[in-house]
Amino acid sequence: MSKVLKANAVVGQSGGPTAVINASLVGVIEEARRHPEIKKLYGAIHAVAGIAKDQFIDLKKVSAAVLKAVAASPSSALGSSRDKPTAESCSAIIEFFKKRDVRYFFYIGGNDSANAARILKTVADQAGYELRVFHIPKTVDNDLPITDHCPGYGSAATFVALALIGDDLDNRSLPGVKIDVIMGRNAGFLTAACALGRKRGDDGPHLVYVPERPVLLDKFISDVDSVVKKLGRCVVAASEGIRDTDGVTWAEKLAKGVETDAYGNIQLSGTGALADFLADQVRNKLKIKRVRADTFGYLQRSFPGIQSTVDVREAKQCGKEAVKLAMKENSGSVAIRRLRNKPKYAVELFRTELCNVAEKTRSMPAEFINAEGNGVTDAFIEYASPLIGKLPKTEYLGNYPRV
Repeated sequence: MSKVLKANAVVGQSGGPTAVINASLVGVIEEARRHPEIKKLYGAIHAVAGIAKDQFIDLKKVSAAVLKAVAASPSSALGSSRDKPTAESCSAIIEFFKKRDVRYFFYIGGNDSANAARILKTVADQAGYELRVFHIPKTVDNDLPITDHCPGYGSAATFVALALIGDDLDNRSLPGVKIDVIMGRNAGFLTAACALGRKRGDDGPHLVYVPERPVLLDKFISDVDSVVKKLGRCVVAASEGIRDTDGVTWAEKLAKGVETDAYGNIQLSGTGALADFLADQVRNKLKIKRVRADTFGYLQRSFPGIQSTVDVREAKQCGKEAVKLAMKENSGSVAIRRLRNKPKYAVELFRTELCNVAEKTRSMPAEFINAEGNGVTDAFIEYASPLIGKLPKTEYLGNYPRV
């Protein structure tokens, strides 16, 4: 256990925003106010990009009323950045921290943000500057290792489940084939969430494809054909990162030019190419007239009004836990452990090393995907259901007996 430092702190939000990343921020602020060891808490405007420009706000001066509204607001209240810090830029950041007497750094983000925190901690150690660095998890993809699930996923999953409930009802009204392409580069958790709203035996999505299982085009067409012959319609959900048998994503194969960020991540969201391609294949090969497709892109990241209660609570707890850990540890990442010996859903928080999360991802477990590779199992439904908000009950009269 390390001695407690009396100094200032900085918190930043990095990577793609979520519906609850601000709840984690508020958790940090509220907990920091309880510790006199943290004299001032600076909010970094646009993450490491703002730190490099010495752009901060004093978060201890923000009123409780404003913080309550911030916690309920999606997106990143401080602004975000995807800049990847280098050893040189980290040295400059350390100089800014020295000038402001900053000894605590909290970074809310995904695996790339954990890596940025790791790099900064390494540079600080090499410079002989004592800096407590803690990563606070967030991602709508739910693809961070170690943790059971990530803050941000539950609310995004709620959006996806609601969207597919509505899309399925729309498809019932005007039968045909509907294809929805959903965010998820390497992990299918978010796409899989579309199945959480199914209640009736013939509810869509009828087919679900995730990056963890290769998708042969002929098999995809055959699957759609089988569902249409059985139900007279078909709703499909596919991850943006679905791959061919050679491991290359369909989106990459279709892209004329591939855009990447500072971490080398290929941009898959924000283009409708994959959805349009799949729709054209179904339309041309199965001769189905009514085929429609949508690409969800970024909508689920910051959609207001559908925050999962569990997601908000756990996001704030993760922020608070990071501050508590910083009072006794030098660095780490906050993780969530599900307590399976409890009668109801319950979790506990724990610390893991930054290197266990930095630039690492996890995939959906095999037991969450059906044997055919075109759907999810009851094990996934059991895993994800406690994380989302309450879903509406709907009715459809078209299946009632004719008179």
